[in-house]
Amino acid sequence: MRADALDVAEAIVLDRGYRGVNMQEVADRVGVARQTLYSEFGSKQGLASALVLRLTGQFLDGIERALAAHPEMRAAWWAAARYTFDAAADNPLLKAVLVGDGSGELLPLLTSEAAPVVREATERLVTGVCRRWPGLDHAEVGVAAEAATRLALSHLVLPLHPPDVVAEHIAELVVRFLGHQG
Repeated sequence: MRADALDVAEAIVLDRGYRGVNMQEVADRVGVARQTLYSEFGSKQGLASALVLRLTGQFLDGIERALAAHPEMRAAWWAAARYTFDAAADNPLLKAVLVGDGSGELLPLLTSEAAPVVREATERLVTGVCRRWPGLDHAEVGVAAEAATRLALSHLVLPLHPPDVVAEHIAELVVRFLGHQG
């Protein structure tokens, strides 16, 4: 039911924007009572948060693949950042979150209310990076992963430089911070 509700909510956001999402319509299209949705998500904003976290998970799957594909740390972080920016450019839901419908209800989930996204990304990056390079200190990787996540989110919200440049900046910062060659 949860995945179905998120699929329906995503379809509505893509069709009519977040303002068009109505819990009763989502419940009707999923075939459950509206109260069931409220029990699962708490509120319409809870549904939006779950939708953004699912999107985050999808991005992190690709980021993990990009990191794993490169034996050299700098190349791995560059590829992970570049994957993020390329996938973001092609993702209609992320575009809807960033551009929005003027309601401003989704964008904060990647800015002022992005703590769940940053935590999820940091945790998964620490796990993947420490598995790939087991000699690294987990706490230091956590600092680097959180910084990289915040920089990537900042670029998505307000791109001031070309994606290649930002990817290089992220890779450089992470590699220097971790004291890793390459």
